[in-house]
Amino acid sequence: MTAFAAAIDTLFGDPALARDALWRFGGTGDGTIVRVIRKRPDQVVGFGDSRAVVPTVLIDVRRAEVPNPASGDTVEIEGETFAVIATPTIDAERLIWTCEASLQG
Repeated sequence: MTAFAAAIDTLFGDPALARDALWRFGGTGDGTIVRVIRKRPDQVVGFGDSRAVVPTVLIDVRRAEVPNPASGDTVEIEGETFAVIATPTIDAERLIWTCEASLQG
């Protein structure tokens, strides 16, 4: 295990940062329990000469737990279900997927 992988495991093990979640591949099935870090940064979107601040949801998950996340997967975190809505991106060390998501119904 590299120092980076050990640091990531420590972060995902921290209850102040990460939560248990139920990951459903393709949005169906029983799902798999994983650890995730949910982020809600605001995104600034331009409309002509105007700008609007739009809330976004990003979910980080370890590649070791979810090797191939995809648009259409769902993630249940503390009773809220989010759908992955875009192609996930992976960090430079190839340890963490970041998934853009939206809250479902």
